Formats: sequence, C-alpha cells, structure tokens
Amino acid sequence: MSKKIIILNGSPRIKGNTSALVNEFARGAEEIGCEVKIFQLDKMNIHGCKGCFGGGKNFDSPCVQKDDMDKIYPVYREADLVVLATPIYYWNFSGQLRTVFDRLFAVAECDPNYRNPKKESVLLMAAEGYGFDDALQYYQNLMKHLGWTDLGHILAGGVMKVGDIKDHKELNQAYELGKKVGGNSL
Repeated sequence: MSKKIIILNGSPRIKGNTSALVNEFARGAEEIGCEVKIFQLDKMNIHGCKGCFGGGKNFDSPCVQKDDMDKIYPVYREADLVVLATPIYYWNFSGQLRTVFDRLFAVAECDPNYRNPKKESVLLMAAEGYGFDDALQYYQNLMKHLGWTDLGHILAGGVMKVGDIKDHKELNQAYELGKKVGGNSL
C-alpha cells in the first residue's frame, strides 16, 4: 500500500536548497507510488495561532481562524507521513513552518483528550553552516510529545546561496529516503 505524504515546506525560496531536498524526496516517494502533496508555506495566507482553545468544533475546518490552513487540514489528516522541510533560521525551524505547526493544534482539539493523530515524520533541513543540534533536538522532542515515529532526517550544511546544494550528497540521500520511507507503513 502506498503512503499519503504531506510536505510542509517552510522555506521562502521556491527554488532554494530546502526546496531541492523536498523535490528529491518527493521524486523518490512518487517513484514507488506514493501520493505526495507539497505546501509552499511562504506563499500561503496563514496567520499565527491565537491560543484561544476555541478550535476542534468543526472537523473539516477545526481552527476558528479561516485562512489557507483550511487547505492543509484535510491533507494532513489523511497523511501517513508528514515531512517537515525548513532552512535553519536562528538555530531552529523557519517561522513559516513553526506557525503552521502551531495551527495544527486545532486538529488535536477535535479529540476530547487533545490527542494528535499518529503519524510518521521526516525532517529535511538546509543551512549555511552545520549547527543543526538545536533544531534536531527540537524535532526529536516534538516527535516524542506528539507520539510520532521519526523515520529519519537529511541535514544539508554549507548551502547558503540558492543552488549551493547542487551536487551535494544530501540530494541523493533525500531521494533515497523518499523511496525507503514511502514503502514502509505504520
């Protein structure tokens, strides 16, 4: 059975290094029959979480705010695998990705015990330097708190300018990871 995969691309650069990782991962997953949906978060109209605890009343549109998150919610719900893709900004995920992740809490609010849906996850990151430790620790803690299964990560350092990632081994690693995790099941 092929997986449904949602990729949340938190990079503002559509043709940047993070996007190159995303495209290679998606190519690998699609080659083995997975259904892949990529969201370019920077191009979407998504507002920050209000912390109102008012979500969860409408299964199809769980947040009280009405914006482009309504495009993400149904794909997220159906996904087996969630790919978090981001450049490193101040030693962590981009604001675009963190904002979307905060808003996914509205889905947990649909459950009376605030349980998140169980998912598998992959992290794809690109950065000018090689200081991934804080972001990786955040990701691992996030997986633990959500109860998700981490299937791996690709961390591409030394790629600041658009296109710097060309010919880096991490592109092939992203492709291979897409093929590998796309065939596994929960």
